[in-house]
Amino acid sequence: MCSNDVVVIEEALRARPDDFAAWHAYGDRLLRQGDARGTLIRLEQRLARTRPAVRPAVEREIADLVAEHEGRWDDGLPGRARVRSRRYGFATEVAVEWSDDVREVVEQVLCAPFVTTLRITSNAAADEDDYGDDEDSYLAVDRGELRPGRLDLRALAGLDLGRLTELDLSYLSVGFDGAELLATLFASDRLRALDLRYCRIADTGLAALAACPHLGGLRRLHLQRNRVTAEGVRSLHRFTELTELDLRYNDLGEAGAQALLAAPFAGSLTRLWLYDSDVGRDGVRKLAQAANLPPGLRSMWRCV
Repeated sequence: MCSNDVVVIEEALRARPDDFAAWHAYGDRLLRQGDARGTLIRLEQRLARTRPAVRPAVEREIADLVAEHEGRWDDGLPGRARVRSRRYGFATEVAVEWSDDVREVVEQVLCAPFVTTLRITSNAAADEDDYGDDEDSYLAVDRGELRPGRLDLRALAGLDLGRLTELDLSYLSVGFDGAELLATLFASDRLRALDLRYCRIADTGLAALAACPHLGGLRRLHLQRNRVTAEGVRSLHRFTELTELDLRYNDLGEAGAQALLAAPFAGSLTRLWLYDSDVGRDGVRKLAQAANLPPGLRSMWRCV
């Protein structure tokens, strides 16, 4: 099988992961190579159209095949990578822990054909209680200082994260400069979900991400406790396709609520995470009375 052909097929499957016919054709190629995942594709596709009475037998066949072969399916991944989700036996979601050689580990993970979701974790970030909200910590981040426990995202400089559809950096204390660097790592507009809870990016970092020309397709964005203000919410206006937004534990005030209602995505939101203390009494009133918010979200604010 020509390597160029493989690259084209895998690229197409990353872009259209639910393409039944394309996976079937890919499975045929795997079978010719003696790869048991070709059989797994056939079995799982058969299961999807099997009558309920016959499903247990097919499920047992799948379980036996996975038990026999799964240990060899991740040989190309680094040892510290942890597979969190699979499709037809191939890793699709992977978590790696921050380390001195994190760049090499992430680069190797991104060579796996179908990894499109990446989470980077840290021992220091294992417990959100480790992340105080004291003024000195934020002032240090604003000055660009690397305080104890803060990670230097320059270790990832030059990587291309463009194939990812989801990226989770939650609880990594990267600061606004880390967010600025992150904005340079995307060479395509495929990213749909970005989790930056407790990342300390502040308004400056959020503005840098919003200015990235390759992040306009974001649908889900988590910004819990990042010291975002009304100014940061105004930066969010560049993410025109957002449907889920988490802004909890940020001091937005009434101006932040007003900026949120003025966003081009306000009428398309299906989920919005905010507390009344984030926007204040007047902000809650504005959200509850806003005609451009979907009815379900307005009802939520009327109950606060």
